[in-house]
Parts: sequence; structure tokens; C-alpha cells
Amino acid sequence: MHWQTSRFAIDLSTPKVMGIVNATPDSFSDGGAHASCSAAMAHCERLLKDGADILDIGGESTRPGALELPVEDELERVLPVVRHAVTLGVPVSVDTYKPQVMQAVLDLGADIINDVWALRWRSQVSAHSAIKVVRDHPSCGVCLMHMHRNPQTMQVAPMEGDVMPQVLSFLEQSTQYLRGLGVDRSRICIDPGIGFGKTVQQNFALLGQQAALVPMGYAVMAGWSRKSSLAAVTGRSLASVATLDMRDRLVPSVTAALLAVQNGAHVVRVHDVKETVQALSVLGAMKQYS
Repeated sequence: MHWQTSRFAIDLSTPKVMGIVNATPDSFSDGGAHASCSAAMAHCERLLKDGADILDIGGESTRPGALELPVEDELERVLPVVRHAVTLGVPVSVDTYKPQVMQAVLDLGADIINDVWALRWRSQVSAHSAIKVVRDHPSCGVCLMHMHRNPQTMQVAPMEGDVMPQVLSFLEQSTQYLRGLGVDRSRICIDPGIGFGKTVQQNFALLGQQAALVPMGYAVMAGWSRKSSLAAVTGRSLASVATLDMRDRLVPSVTAALLAVQNGAHVVRVHDVKETVQALSVLGAMKQYS
């Protein structure tokens, strides 16, 4: 299987590591660390040295409770970083839901649109829709994620009931609609949306049942890195983001990435690239020699 993107056909015969570049001051786990353009650019290069296959650049936090960022501010944060990243020789993904930002980064040569809204967000100030931007681009990749409600309300009133049938139904409808508009299957990736409006129990149910997504025939992405559900099951306090030590989430994050790959994920989106790459190398060796 290949994931077709603007400049690259990504070979998914082995799992790929997508390195997170948060060009934001307020992301829940590393907000502020790469907020300046120069710091974010340097982080891109560091992640590639650590073994990242794909870079994922975001200018707006979608943590629980996050407020919407004006388009102009998001463009100011991401465009210089994308302009640099597309020169580094790897696929560049941009984590955005705004059609204006999508169009701008694709015009710069970005390869993938990674949208937590699955192209559903509607701008009140632009006639362009996210679906139109992706549909009209000849070959960009797109990742459609399941999110219950929105970042402001998703953890205030999370999903109820059996989670996988609801996620499957949403992703099936979203992908079928996009394909009906002429977007080729090879361009589409799906993401069950760990932590986006789900309870701890539902997140781990999705991990255990993730293989149910594979028969849909699309690339599957998993984003477990540093999620609060990992802290919840490892006994770490969730009292305050300000007091969290993200090193406490390293081993659980890498473990979840490995389990996701074993359950069919083709791409894992992570902060800790070096450690995840090392762990996947061990998994790959076991499969090769067993």
C-alpha cells in the first residue's frame, strides 16, 4: 500500500513515523518549546536526524478547551516553517482545519493536510471549503480524523456507548463522500482520533479494536503520543498541565505506538521520534526473523 501525497508516494509496507512540530505557545505537551519560527525549523531538522519519515506542522492547539485561532495568526506561525520544511526532502503534513491555511501551505508545496475536523469545518469569512481545497488539488494526501464535538466541548461531554461502531460509521461516510467527489483512495488516510471526545476506556477500546479499520482499505494513522489516557492508566497525576513531566509519558507513548502498529496502523504520529523509531526497529527485526 502507498499513501499518495503531493510530492511523494509513501510506501506503507513498513510503518512510518510522523514527527510532531508544534509551532504554538499552548499545545498541551510541548507548547512554547518550538513557538518561534527558528525553533520550529530547527526542530524539523532534529526530528529528521532522529528518524522521522514525515513532518507534521501545526500552528493551532487542538487540546481540550483550546480556543479557535484567527487565520492570520495561524498563517504567520506555519508558513515560514512549511517553507523551510519542504526543502528537507521528506513529506510535509500540516495540521489544520481552515481552508485558507490549507490552500496556502499546499501552494508552498506541502504534501498532506491532516485535519482533526475531517474537512467538516466551515469558515464564516471564506467561500472556500476545506473539501473544495482538497478536491481541487491534484494529488495532496489528506488525513480524516474522528472527533466528537469540538476542542472546546469534546472532553466536557465525551462520547457515550460502544465507540468503534460510531467511529467506523463516521470514517466510512467521510471517505465515501470524498471519493464521490473524485479524490482517489490512495490519497486518503484515516485516524480514529484518540483523545478527541472519548473516555479513557473508549480510547483503549479503539486501540484494541483498531484492526477493524484496516479492511476499509485506507492508510491508518494512530496518534497516542503523550495523551492523558496514558497517564490515567499508569498512575500519574493529571491535576495540572503545568506540573506534568512529559518524560513520564515517554514509555507509555512508545508502547502505545507499538501496539497501534501491531493492530494495523501504518503511520504513528509522535513527539518522541528517536525512541519510537528504535522500538519499531526491534519490532521489525522480530517480524523479519520469526
